[in-house]
Amino acid sequence: MNISDDSEVAGIHNVKLYTYKELRNATEDFSTANKIGEGGFGSVYKGKLKDGRIAAIKVLSAESRQGVKEFLTEINVISEIEHENLVKLYGCCVEGNHRILVYNYLENNSLAQTLLGESHSNIQFSWRTRSKICIGVARGLAFLHEDLRPYIVHRDIKASNILLDKDLTPKISDFGLAKLIPPNMTHVSTRVAGTIGYLAPEYAIRGQLTRKADIYSFGVLLVEIVSGRCNTNTRLPIDEQYLLERTWELYERKELVGLVDTSLNGDFDAEEACKFLKIGLLCTQDTPKLRPYMSTVVKLLTGKKDVDNSKITKPGLISDFMDLKVRPPPKAKPEIKTGSNMSSDSEKLGESTLTSGNTTSAATTLTASYDGSI
Repeated sequence: MNISDDSEVAGIHNVKLYTYKELRNATEDFSTANKIGEGGFGSVYKGKLKDGRIAAIKVLSAESRQGVKEFLTEINVISEIEHENLVKLYGCCVEGNHRILVYNYLENNSLAQTLLGESHSNIQFSWRTRSKICIGVARGLAFLHEDLRPYIVHRDIKASNILLDKDLTPKISDFGLAKLIPPNMTHVSTRVAGTIGYLAPEYAIRGQLTRKADIYSFGVLLVEIVSGRCNTNTRLPIDEQYLLERTWELYERKELVGLVDTSLNGDFDAEEACKFLKIGLLCTQDTPKLRPYMSTVVKLLTGKKDVDNSKITKPGLISDFMDLKVRPPPKAKPEIKTGSNMSSDSEKLGESTLTSGNTTSAATTLTASYDGSI
């Protein structure tokens, strides 16, 4: 598809347009040496722009069928807003069939690669650093959810979409799946898109999207940051594979401190770490209306509001969600595609048709997105 012929491109404004030649030069002809990541819709390269700025250049693959819509969404969402905890869009390229986004380059990659990744990072994630990252992401989400009109639901909050600058300030990235929701609407029903392990049950099963779905994803991320491990790891003993289930179990036994990342070697504020884990449980409660809004989460994380233990109820657990039967729609064979090189076991379902006894629709299509840097 030639995106230049698409009428929607006319809606792109307030964004610098780069030529393909400029970006090819910036990345030394998109050399593999400059490749810094791979995302759901293409590759990300480090490049030096003509004005001397270092940029992250996200090239959408030409064969991506979904790419145009997500590309335009990302431009129109992120070009209008600015916040310390959101990535900054420099511009884009819509020349011929090329679709390229140009972002500020963030030196320390994503949380998925540095904190949770199997390759050992030289970054020291002290308790203070983790606390700062949790609060920063919460502030970025609170801004999207509560300071904008229409407000924005990100739909794909996860470790690989939290990038870190040179000071380890977190930046929420990848707005390709974002939804703008007018203030007069309580929720939208939409095709489910996101990453298994971070998906709120009501969204995964019924396609009901509200801010509370992002809040659930944030709760999962919060527990990952404190524990230093991915939300799902099938290499662990069966009772420890699902992080949220393990968190609830330890909470009931009053042993939450046992979940804190052992790489901290005991050098952390135990009371604060347990508080953060409780906030993670508040955010992932099975009933969406019980989850706090992000502005409240910021107050809880920063100590401006106390956590009320009596308000913590059982989370919507991925293990329950994974019990959904994968079966075909009528007169069709089930199809499960697994993507290659996915960064965590939680994402290896790829695309599948899921049905459940408590959903009224015949089938819910779930798209688990491929992990990437931006």
